[in-house]
Order: sequence, then structure tokens, then C-alpha cells
Amino acid sequence: MGVWQFIQDQILGMKWLSELIGGGLTTLGLDVGERIGGSVQFFLYDVLKITVLLCFLIFMISYIQSYFPPERSKRILGRFHGAGANIISALLGTVTPFCSCSSIPLFIGFTSAGLPLGVTFSFLISSPMVDLGSLILLMSIFGAKVAIVYVVVGLVIAVVGGTLIEKLRMEPYVEEFIRSAGSVDIESPTLTKRERVQFAKEQVVSTFKKVFPYIVIGVGIGAVIHNWIPENWIEAVLGGSNPLGVVLAVLAGVPMYADIFGTIPVAEALLHKGAQLGTILSFMMAVTTLSLPSMIMLRKAVKPRLLALFIGICTIGIIIVGYLFNVFQFLLI
Repeated sequence: MGVWQFIQDQILGMKWLSELIGGGLTTLGLDVGERIGGSVQFFLYDVLKITVLLCFLIFMISYIQSYFPPERSKRILGRFHGAGANIISALLGTVTPFCSCSSIPLFIGFTSAGLPLGVTFSFLISSPMVDLGSLILLMSIFGAKVAIVYVVVGLVIAVVGGTLIEKLRMEPYVEEFIRSAGSVDIESPTLTKRERVQFAKEQVVSTFKKVFPYIVIGVGIGAVIHNWIPENWIEAVLGGSNPLGVVLAVLAGVPMYADIFGTIPVAEALLHKGAQLGTILSFMMAVTTLSLPSMIMLRKAVKPRLLALFIGICTIGIIIVGYLFNVFQFLLI
């Protein structure tokens, strides 16, 4: 237990970094106990911590991903049928792009290749909502139990959502240009270990450039919530006294566009201010899965009825998860 607590606090949570930054700011004459000093400490600590974890995670995940190019992924998914295919597809989503706008082109490719629609939607739901990066970052803030349950529940939503879309036979509501595209088989070259490492390095640089602005914005919002917004305000809107807190969190998350790395600092600040765990996680799921820019992109691939069904399934699933987490929060934190 002592060893795990050390990993949780000092390796994943990097508490030593917070103390180091706090000491440095104090030396410079900034009181970290005051609002301004506390905001600066929160901002610098979270940006540095998330950046270090992000770069490490992108490298590791990209190295793994180099073994699963789209062509190979398609072949793997094609071997499975029924619920098993949805489960494999959802699991495959955990080692693919970090945001829904990056996942949609892969979804279109899989659908064009003739994979079952429910299978491709399981992938589309799980890819931005739950990935290996989210597991590690959630562990760094909320602990292992919350992180593992979050990922498991996210995978369940992906499998159930994809299965339901499959059962409802929504294929006619995919845009014609995707259905008629046909399957194109392109053999991926066999990469050496050095080439896989180079691929992972390139992904670190590419993804970091795209993600870093959202990290800065997310941490900035978190710093404001953490040090400037009164606790009773957060509790009144997102705490246990408001039965509609989960619904409000989902509605607030939909217009935003960020990935899980940008939403975690906001979630961390909200938790410290008294917001309920399930409400916070619902907000994170809504931002990463149902953001407005992603839905606009998806509309180009599917017709309004299928898009509305996708949004409805995800929204209902996220809200249910939010209330369940709120009920069982005492077991997780």
C-alpha cells in the first residue's frame, strides 16, 4: 500500500513538483496561499505535470499503435462477429487517436471498408472517451479505482451503443459516398523497431502541437475555478444538492472542444470545490465524445437520423454513468 501511494502521489501525481514550484514562487516573493500566488502555482504545476505525462503517454501509445495501422485493424475486426466484434472494436479504440475529430476519419475508413456499422460506432465512441492516456492521467488525480471504473464504464457505453445501432439496422442512414466507396486493401510496410520509435517521436511532436493549446486553456480555467470561484457556487450547481447537476454538466460540455488532457485540470478544480464525482466525469465524457465540432464532422458521414441516434445513446449513457458515480462516490474516493 505504501509503495502504491508513493507511485500515486510522487510519480503520477508529481506532488514533489508542486512543492518545488511553490517553494520557487515563495522565494520570488509570491504567496502561494493567496489567490494570485495559488493560481500561478496551480497553472505552472498542472501544465508541467500534464505535459510530461502527455509526452510519455503519446510515445508509448503511438509505439503500440504502430502495430495496429488501419489496414491491420480492419483485418482484426473483420475476424469477429456479434458482441465480440463490438468489444474488440471498443478495446481497439483505446490505442487510437486522442480526440473525436481525429477518430472520425478512421471511423469513415472502417465503414467504407465494409465493417459492420455497429462495430465502427463502438470504435467511434470508445476512441475519444477512453484511452490508455486517460487511464494514467485519471489515476494521477482521482486514484486507481476511479480511473479503472471510468474506463470500464466507458467501454460498456461503447459496446452497448454500437450493439444497439447494429440491431436497429441503421446502414441506410450512412451517406451514400461512404457506402459506395468500397474496400481498398493496402498492405502496411513492416516497420523495424527503430522506425516504430521514430513514428512514436513524430506522433509526440504532432499530437503535442495540437493538444497543448487546450491544455493551457483547460489549466487556466481550472486555476480560476480553484482559486477564484467560491466553493458554495460550485456546490450549488454541481454538488449533491442539485439533482440536475449531471444534466447541466453534459449540456455544458457539448459546445466545447477539447480532449481529455484539456478537461482533466477543470475536473480536478471542480472536485476540490465540492462538485460530485459523477457530475465531473459526465462533463469530461460529454466534452470528449459529443463536442459540437466533432458532431459537425460526423454529420458529413451520416444522415441526421443516425447522428441523432448516436447523440441520444451517448447522452443517455453518460447521464446514467454520472448518476451512478454520484451514488457510489463514497466507495471510490
